[in-house]
Amino acid sequence: MTGPLLDVRGIHVSLGRLPKTRILHGVDLTVSAGEIVGLIGETGSGKTTLARAVLGLDPVESGSIEVEGAETASLRGRARRAFRRSGTVQYVFQDPLRSLDPDRTVFESVAEGLEVRREPKDAVRTRVAEALDLVGLAPELADRHPGQLSGGQRQRVAFARAVAPEPKLLICDEPVSALDASSRVRILELLERLSAERGLAILLITHDLGTLAGLAHRVAVLYRGRVVEQGDTRRVLTEPTHPYTRLLMASVPTIDGTGAGPEERRALRDAVRDLAPVP
Repeated sequence: MTGPLLDVRGIHVSLGRLPKTRILHGVDLTVSAGEIVGLIGETGSGKTTLARAVLGLDPVESGSIEVEGAETASLRGRARRAFRRSGTVQYVFQDPLRSLDPDRTVFESVAEGLEVRREPKDAVRTRVAEALDLVGLAPELADRHPGQLSGGQRQRVAFARAVAPEPKLLICDEPVSALDASSRVRILELLERLSAERGLAILLITHDLGTLAGLAHRVAVLYRGRVVEQGDTRRVLTEPTHPYTRLLMASVPTIDGTGAGPEERRALRDAVRDLAPVP
């Protein structure tokens, strides 16, 4: 296909009881095959809402979402279920202990998406074994339950479940925030491999700039439900133009003490606070 694999254009999303609260305001975002795009923003900026809109879990008021050139935001009923069961888009949650069924074994969890599509049992066993191997999990772990695994192992099970249906787009919502340093490195290396070797389009949602540096090809900064800055990762992180992005960069501690001082950070916070409120 030509063009981006995920193409989000001008979407508005409002949630809650009437009168609803506008969460996303005309958001534009693209992710191409083999590309890792980082979506960064503070808690409440709308990052997870954007991901849920792409998945069809939150309704889109206006705008369009295209996956592989096909409009998905308007899908309803049987068409929506068929799109979800296709496995084209997969989601990895922040907390694998909550996203994995505690009563299902690792094999059963990873196989679930394949069984929904009624794939042959032999094919399911093969694909599950391949997925576990891909994320670096030993075959003997297939018979264990989530409670018998470490946090890093559980998150790799979540990734195995996501990649088993061979998706085209992988959305990862804070996938390493609850992990220790060594487990974080393994997961981020896995994302890099999936992008390079399988050509996966990856949307990586985080509030941590360190997670994106050296991994994401592009970065989009979400603030108050709007993408206020986006572009090449190096450019955004070293030459930010929006006050909120500059505040994010100024808040990152440096070992050599060359980061922004208290007065500069205070001035940036004031600049962000004085930004015009979103209508």
